[in-house]
Amino acid sequence: MMRIASIHLLIIRLLLLLWEFGFAKADPVLSRKYFPSDFIFGAGTSAYQVEGAVAEDGRSPSIWDIATHSGPMLYEGNGDVAADQYHKFKEDVKLMADTSLDAYRMSISWSRLLPDGKEAISPKGLKYYNNLINELTDHGIEPHVTLYHYDHPQVLEDEYGGWLSPKMVEDFTAFADICFREFGDRVSYWTTINEPNVFAVGAYDYGMFAPLRCSEPFGLINCTTGNSTVEPYIVVHHTLLAHASVAALYREKYLAKQHGKIGLNAYVVWASPLTNSTADALAAQRAIDFYNGWIFDPIVFGDYPEIMKKNVGSRLPSFTEFQSKQIKGSFDFIGLNYYLTVYAQDSTNYPNSQGDFLMDMSVKLTSMYAFSFPYLGLLSPGFLLCILWCTTDQKFPLSWEKSVVFQLKRTRHHQARHFSDQFVPGVNLPSNPWGLEKVLDHIKQSYGNPPIFIQENGYGRLFNETLNDTARVDFIAAHINATLNAIRNGSNTRGYIIWSFLDVFEILPGPQRRYGLYHVDFEDCNRKRTPKYSARWFANFLKGDVTESKIEEVKLEEVSRAQV
Repeated sequence: MMRIASIHLLIIRLLLLLWEFGFAKADPVLSRKYFPSDFIFGAGTSAYQVEGAVAEDGRSPSIWDIATHSGPMLYEGNGDVAADQYHKFKEDVKLMADTSLDAYRMSISWSRLLPDGKEAISPKGLKYYNNLINELTDHGIEPHVTLYHYDHPQVLEDEYGGWLSPKMVEDFTAFADICFREFGDRVSYWTTINEPNVFAVGAYDYGMFAPLRCSEPFGLINCTTGNSTVEPYIVVHHTLLAHASVAALYREKYLAKQHGKIGLNAYVVWASPLTNSTADALAAQRAIDFYNGWIFDPIVFGDYPEIMKKNVGSRLPSFTEFQSKQIKGSFDFIGLNYYLTVYAQDSTNYPNSQGDFLMDMSVKLTSMYAFSFPYLGLLSPGFLLCILWCTTDQKFPLSWEKSVVFQLKRTRHHQARHFSDQFVPGVNLPSNPWGLEKVLDHIKQSYGNPPIFIQENGYGRLFNETLNDTARVDFIAAHINATLNAIRNGSNTRGYIIWSFLDVFEILPGPQRRYGLYHVDFEDCNRKRTPKYSARWFANFLKGDVTESKIEEVKLEEVSRAQV
C-alpha cells in the first residue's frame, strides 16, 4: 500500500509540474524594447564573495573569515582571494560596460571600511569604494549598493554577539551614516540588508553560515553554541529594527540633498499546495507567510504575520508602538531574491512546542523535483547527495562528504532538520519562472504593489561548467519573460539583476559552484576572466538586438570552445 501511495503522490506532482510549467512560456523572441524605458537590467556580486584581499590595507576579519578558517563548515574553501575584484575592479567595470549593464549590485565590506566596527574609517578602504563607484559612474553604470550582505566585523561578534544584541542596531546605523555621507552623492539605490530571513535561519538555526550558531537537534553541523528555537527570530527582529533606523536616518539627514531610495531585500519562495485539500492550501499560505511575510509584513503593516505570532508564541519578539510606527513604510522599494518554487503539504500534527523555524511553520516542503523525499526541508539530504554525486564524476570536498553522511545518520533519530534547497538554489535543476510571476503578483495583491527590484536570480552549476552555458541562458530568458508577464499584469517591478556577474566564492559550496556570466579561473593567480555564452547573450539582449538567428549564431560559435 505504501508503494502505491508513493506512486500516486509522484503522479500528482508530475501533473502539477506539467500544469504549472505552462505559466511561463517565453516569447519566440525576447526583446528589451518590451520593457518600460526606465527599467533597470544589471548583475551583482557581494564584497566577501568577490573582493578577496581580506588582510590587505587595514581590513579586519569578518565573521566569514573566522568561520571559513576555523569553523566547522560544511565545505572547504574561503574568500581570501575570491575573484580578486579588489585589484581587478577596473577590468571588471570595463567588462560590465562591454555587457551594457545598466546597474551593478555590490556590497560594502563593513570590515574594510570600519576595521574596528565603529567610528575610525580606513583611508584605503574608503579610497577603494570611492574608486569603484567612480569607475562605475564614469562608465554609465549605476551602483546599487547593499550595506550588509551576510558579513560584519568579527570584533562586534566578540564584543556583544553581533545581531543577537540590540547594540548592533546603533552600530549598523552609524556604519550606514558614514556610507551615505561618503558615497551618497553618487549612489541612488541603497539596500540596507540582504536576505535577513535566510541569514537568520542559515546562521542561527542550521548553523551553516557564519557565525555558525545552532543547537541540537536542529543544526546541520556540530555547533558549539546557539539556540535554534529562539535566535533566528531575535536576529531578524534586530535586522528589521536596524533597517528602520537606517531608513529614518537617510530620510531625515540625506534625502533632501541626495534624492536616493532605500530598500530591504528578502529571499522569497512561492509555495503551491501539494494537493487540492484545504489543509495543503493553508500550508502553502503558511509557508509564504513564514518565508516572505516574516520580512514584508513588518515593513508594510508594522507587525509580523498573525500565523507566526500564533505558532511561535513568546519566542517571537514583539515591536513597541514606536518601533512599529518606525518600521511601517520604511522603504522606497522591496528587493527580491528568487530561485525556486516548492510544494507544500500540511504538517500541523508535527510537534512544535519547542521547534525551530521549519517546525514552527508546520509544513512539509518539497521541491517539485524531490519526488521521493517528502521531508520537512525543501530537499532531503538523500536527494542532495544524489545531486552531488549523480551530476558529476568528480568527488565533492571531504568536509561536505562527512557533513552530508553525518546528517543522513542523524535523520534516523529525528526529522527536525533536513538540508534545504533554499540554500542551494538552481543547482543543475530546471527553472521555475512561473513561481517568480506568482510571487510578483502576490506582492502586488497583498502589499499594495510597491516598487520591486529583482536583485538576485540566476543559475548555478556544480562542476562541468562550460563556456557554452545554454542552460543558464534558458534560465535567465525564462525569468526575464516571467518578469515581463508580471509587469504586463500590473506589477510595479522596476529592475532585474542577475546573480552573478562573475563566478565568485559561493557560500555553498565555494568555487566549485558557478553562477557567473563571466568565468573566473580560480586556479590562475591572475583570476583570468572569460565571457561565457550567457554574457554574450545578455549583452545582445541589453543592446536590443537579440533575435533568434543571432542567438543561434552565438551558440554555434561557442559550442566549439573548450570546457571550463
